[in-house]
Amino acid sequence: MAGKIPGGLRPIKKLVRKEMDNALEATFALRMPPDIQSVTIGEHQAIIIDNFLQDPDVLKNIGINSSFSPYPNFDKKKGYPGIRAQAPAEYSSMITEFLEPLIKLNFGVPEDLALRKSMCAFSLTTMQAEDLSPLQRTPHFDASSPHHMAVLLYLCDERHGGTGFYRHKATGLQQITEATREHYLDVYYEEINAVRPPLRYFDNSNEHFSFLGMIPAKFNRLVVYRGSLLHTACINPAISINDHPGSGRLTVNTFYDF
Repeated sequence: MAGKIPGGLRPIKKLVRKEMDNALEATFALRMPPDIQSVTIGEHQAIIIDNFLQDPDVLKNIGINSSFSPYPNFDKKKGYPGIRAQAPAEYSSMITEFLEPLIKLNFGVPEDLALRKSMCAFSLTTMQAEDLSPLQRTPHFDASSPHHMAVLLYLCDERHGGTGFYRHKATGLQQITEATREHYLDVYYEEINAVRPPLRYFDNSNEHFSFLGMIPAKFNRLVVYRGSLLHTACINPAISINDHPGSGRLTVNTFYDF
């Protein structure tokens, strides 16, 4: 780090930093008024905001020029089957300020609960279908806590599929809660141990899961849903298994808990 700036220049440094912060805020500005839609999937809702950013290409270009690394437990074939790079902190702060009251209002989160946020990350699906573990070849839930929220910004188009939602046939569950988690997992593991899922990314119904609907990918579309819902990324294997941010299934993923 460079040496200290002389005292007389400190106000200029503050001014420049303020101007930079304002420029970054403008870079990741929301399109106003936001096009907020609520969609019902089974017994639950999701929020969709199309044309979310005023200039989404700026964020996509940052993603294209970012350095990606595998998600945690990628080598163990657990969790997200791809790679990630940290998204700009200014984008993360901007959407958090906008989404916290929206989430609390639309998903029944008590006002007095504090928000906790995970890393906000660019994500690309890169694992070949034949390399997926059985757990990665079925719908999943992110957490069973009551107010865990998943936020997904698509920086790719509709050719890359979308996000599918499901009901587990044997238990009748669409949402996995702390009260139902152990029973669901007992039945789920018994099923996949008896018959291994096909070597493919999951999308439609099968003997264990009923397809409830899909929110299609769309460039600059933000999607908000409970992470406790059974869901999966619906992948187009012809183009979506791709480690290049310019042509792959580029998304920005953020998770909140309250």
